[in-house]
Amino acid sequence: MIRFQDVSVTYDGATEPTVRGVDFEVPEGELVLLAGPSGVGKSTVLGAVSGLVPHFTGGTLRGRVTVAGRDTSTHKPRELADVVGTVGQDPLSHFVTDTVEDELAYGMESLGLPPAVMRRRVEETLDLLGLADLRDRPIATLSGGQQQRVAIGSVLTPHPRVLVLDEPTSALDPAAAEEVLAVVQRLVHDLGTTVLMAEHRLERVIQYADQVALLPGPGEAPVLGSPAEVMAVSPVYPPVVGLGRLAGWSPLPLTVRDARRRAGGLRERLEERQGDIAFEGRAAATSAGLSEPVGAPPRRWFRRAPKAQDTPRSPDPAEVRALAVRRARVQALRHVDLTVTPGETVALMGRNGAGKSTLLNTLVGLVEPSSGSVRVGGAVPHRTAPRDLVRRVGLAPQEPRDLLYADTVAAECTAADRDAGADPGTCRALVSDLLPGITDGTHPRDLSEGQRLALALAVVLTARPPLLLLDEPTRGLDYAAKSRLVTVLRELAAAGHAIVLATHDVELAAELAHRVVLLADGEVIADGPTAEVVVSSPSFAPQVTKILAPQQWLTVAQVRRALA
Repeated sequence: MIRFQDVSVTYDGATEPTVRGVDFEVPEGELVLLAGPSGVGKSTVLGAVSGLVPHFTGGTLRGRVTVAGRDTSTHKPRELADVVGTVGQDPLSHFVTDTVEDELAYGMESLGLPPAVMRRRVEETLDLLGLADLRDRPIATLSGGQQQRVAIGSVLTPHPRVLVLDEPTSALDPAAAEEVLAVVQRLVHDLGTTVLMAEHRLERVIQYADQVALLPGPGEAPVLGSPAEVMAVSPVYPPVVGLGRLAGWSPLPLTVRDARRRAGGLRERLEERQGDIAFEGRAAATSAGLSEPVGAPPRRWFRRAPKAQDTPRSPDPAEVRALAVRRARVQALRHVDLTVTPGETVALMGRNGAGKSTLLNTLVGLVEPSSGSVRVGGAVPHRTAPRDLVRRVGLAPQEPRDLLYADTVAAECTAADRDAGADPGTCRALVSDLLPGITDGTHPRDLSEGQRLALALAVVLTARPPLLLLDEPTRGLDYAAKSRLVTVLRELAAAGHAIVLATHDVELAAELAHRVVLLADGEVIADGPTAEVVVSSPSFAPQVTKILAPQQWLTVAQVRRALA
């Protein structure tokens, strides 16, 4: 159905191809997962299927890409629209109408389908993706995850033969991600739809793939094989595979179920160490005044002793009391109480639309409370001048384009150093830590979505605010980039900075957070130490916890230290 024949793509101004030697086939009715580190060209490969590369992006495509027999170099995207449906990393770039129902119908209108067919397919898609209650909602009022589901639904209604998905679950909570992937499975198995999907959160999708095409590094030829074969050699892999590698299991398990069946001996080995690890965690928490995640790596990010002004002075970086927020017709938050202390990392979790982003936006003064009180570093955010507020709190939003305006990475970093009053080179050092190999002259729009997010994070981190707010900070990041971000954030917390992150990434919460606050329908339904909250939750428990339950292990790193 999709055939790559010795394909390479070189963008204008680049000295080397972004991808080269791409030569594989995606058979009809199969789901092929495109995997690899951030920035290796996965989005470029996907774009070549829909014709966006090179017709929209520019550059030179060598070799041949055919979809259902059509050569994408001679067929523009609109000439492939009846056979290929594409959803990119940024759902906002897809929308052309104002409401959910209109957006689902738009693609079919463009193809001239009869009204009766359109009506039936809209209703089917609303039910498939759990969007029925949102049909009349303006798209602008939806959460990021809800917008992602609408974007996927808008390309499903024309019933394309090929579906191209770029990070389809990146903005979805675990339950919503399972719903979307179940729909994709149904399309593949029941309707014979061919799916090519790129996804960094392999723990969510690896078990559904028929084959995996691995892009090992920039410009390197793909490695194609079964999921177990590719995961054995892949530089990126989910925790279940990491645990399997550590335990020496062969073939490697791809699902929690398979791993649990083989984990009896491992649980026995770990049983006697469970108490020791718990004691180490309590001792660390007592000495730090926090419930520090067990086994944090050495903190080496600070290359100099913090200046006096670097250290947060407020005893309570954030204090929220009886907070309620109503936005348009939606009660976004209800009677929320939250206190964040210096050096504490708090993960806000909950399904899409639970109010996580609204709470962050209220803390940074972008949203005014309907009732209750919010204080950040002793100030009321929505009544504080931005120049004064940035000294107390910084927000890295879901969309990096909200922060990035310059033409090069170097210019972004220079502006960030100037605005933060930081030493020259502070932002660039952060970028080097988070994005090794990115040159100063690179334009932010030439970065992948995950790389742009990391650049935006570096811009915010440059000011090292006493309270740091992160909205979906690992969206688009591979496991190595996520590990580097965790190291940076741990070191900031060790220096006394408070961190609140809204995330659907249960593995990130397990690795980083001292506390987890669960939101549902705008209310706090759980607030406690990470292990206590996530272990008891079927939806928000990390893979290692599910595999080794009833023992309370959270990460592969914990298990590795115990076995050592």
